[in-house]
Amino acid sequence: MEGASPTASNRISQHVVDLRAKARSAAAATRDWLFSHQHADGHWCAELEGDSILQSEYILLLAWLGKERTEIAKRCAEQLLKQQEPSGAWTQFPGAPIDVGSSVKAYFALKLTGHDPAADYMIRARNVILEAGGADKVNSFTRFYLAMLGQIPFDLCPAVPPEMILLPNWSPINIYRMSSWSRTIFVPLAIVWAHRPTRDIAEDVSIRELFINEPKDWPELRCPGIEKPRGLFSWDRFFRTADSGLKLLEKYKLRPLRKRALRLSEQWLLDRCEQSDGPGAIFPPILWGAIALMTLGYSAESPEVRYMLDHLERLAIDEGPATRLQPCKSPVWDTSISLRALAAAGSGLSQPQTCRGVEWLLSKEVRVPGDWTNNVDCEPGGWFFEYENAFYPDNDDTSMGIMALVDQLAAANISLELHPGDTLANTSVVVGGRGIAEQLAGPSAALMEQAAAATRRGIAWMTAMQNHDGGWGAFDKNNDAEFLCHVPFADHNAMIDPSTPDLSARVIESFGRLGVTIDSPGKVGDVVRKAVAYIRANQMSDGSWFGRWGVNYIYGTWQCLVGLRAVGVPADDPAIEQGKLWLLAHQQACGGWGESCMTYEDPSLRGQGSPTASQTAWAMLGLIAAGGANLPQVVRGAQYLMDTQRPDGAWDEVEFTGTGFPRVFYLKYHYYPIYFPLLALAEWNRATARS
Repeated sequence: MEGASPTASNRISQHVVDLRAKARSAAAATRDWLFSHQHADGHWCAELEGDSILQSEYILLLAWLGKERTEIAKRCAEQLLKQQEPSGAWTQFPGAPIDVGSSVKAYFALKLTGHDPAADYMIRARNVILEAGGADKVNSFTRFYLAMLGQIPFDLCPAVPPEMILLPNWSPINIYRMSSWSRTIFVPLAIVWAHRPTRDIAEDVSIRELFINEPKDWPELRCPGIEKPRGLFSWDRFFRTADSGLKLLEKYKLRPLRKRALRLSEQWLLDRCEQSDGPGAIFPPILWGAIALMTLGYSAESPEVRYMLDHLERLAIDEGPATRLQPCKSPVWDTSISLRALAAAGSGLSQPQTCRGVEWLLSKEVRVPGDWTNNVDCEPGGWFFEYENAFYPDNDDTSMGIMALVDQLAAANISLELHPGDTLANTSVVVGGRGIAEQLAGPSAALMEQAAAATRRGIAWMTAMQNHDGGWGAFDKNNDAEFLCHVPFADHNAMIDPSTPDLSARVIESFGRLGVTIDSPGKVGDVVRKAVAYIRANQMSDGSWFGRWGVNYIYGTWQCLVGLRAVGVPADDPAIEQGKLWLLAHQQACGGWGESCMTYEDPSLRGQGSPTASQTAWAMLGLIAAGGANLPQVVRGAQYLMDTQRPDGAWDEVEFTGTGFPRVFYLKYHYYPIYFPLLALAEWNRATARS
């Protein structure tokens, strides 16, 4: 406010005071909305929306089973019609350009379920697909579906040899060098590739009309963003030569280790169904797992296959005449952030609803070893994303879960603090605060101790999971073998799980919430200092940070500002100042912030897009952390949220602001425009009250 007249300053101050009162009312309405949508056992879980491929691929599975004209298949087809763009295309998110693979699968699914190819919407789809390059340009996953339904030979799919499971961990190439999500798809898909199960379908439902060239002349498969390399020696050439060699061995049945590899693959797949909502607890490996088991001789009604199919059905949501599927469910994530937002708004453990939420969250802590133990020696701890996924806890949910516990206790004037030691063994989480015995007694006291123990294990686990570059990936440690991105199968753009600045900043934010700073001694202090160096090194030249798990630079910049400040990086640090200026420069005239998923394709568009409640909240939270709560721009952001709030306390948001695989698959978290605006308004109210 420097330079403003006293009268102007008074007007501004009074405006902020009035706005704070409105913000409290807005937050109260959202708090009530969240409580009204809480499940009886204490958790929250919103719809997690993906694009049309979920319906299309489910129909293609049903077609392979001979069930393409069933009621569920027809209902999924109705959803595909709802998702079709006016141009005739299907896209990765609303307003995006055509995605050829999605469009080919949707068109095929509609034909299989009985839709007339002469219908106007089918003609539009056919025309736009051909204009975009035809079925020739589909990715590896789509090729597998086409091969299974007799549209192309299996030889045109990339080699996925089951013998890979025999390679030891020390081998430069083995299944544990892949990201966890690729690994859980690779194993069942390798079984499918080995058996090549095909169902011949009637000619009148084939999609040869979408082929521009003969399949043998289709272009090479390649990861998005990786151009065909020049020169004699390259990883690209190596893997393509290997692909040809493996197919030649397959042709002449030179596969002495095949039976052993398939036996191990089968057991690996079944093992990962234990304590899980299906292998990996996400749609693709569950679907391919069902197909893999049936190719191995399991009947469709066997308990093992029924388990897979039941978990797919649990992802379905019926609405009117249509059914849509979710890629997975997000209860741990939704519950953790809801608890954080409610704590910021003043709803702590003194309220039975939040107490039940904390109890539920603690019940989901991972206490068994998973895939991460292949290169990490640590006591199990942390949280996963879904209802059950014990093999795959992740750093994002673990850090968010810890902060939910810390914030809920803090709302009851109880602190969890990390007391660093020279080693993790003598690092401890202690409970502090005044009046604990009076505030929390009996079961609540036990809950507090459980929270402290779970926090200690989570911090120890994340510390052990830190990558050599100082950052964190999601599920694995040092999962950064970039050469694997040249494998033809890697065209889903998610073959590895390297460090990302947004996730790394969230991890150190959780450390900071426990009192750890860049000045802390011992092992934990070293972990934070190394992470801060990584985040600094990955700041963009314009001051922003890339967001791997949310869209996109607004998400990354918010999280990096909050994470750096949480561990004691001062507000006047150049990195903080540059990030703050970038956010301020990208506020829109309405007072909100927005950014499109197109920024993954074209980074020059960063910070641009339709304003959304979730992205406005992220920008506000970043600016508040950077010391800008009283800036006029942040006040305008708060005003924007209040102006766009619905009477019931929620916000509307059609945009996709979550990221699955950049450039390939995006997500719409239906609670993002609920708990993030609540968190932002509550934090803004607290910050301005202190100033």
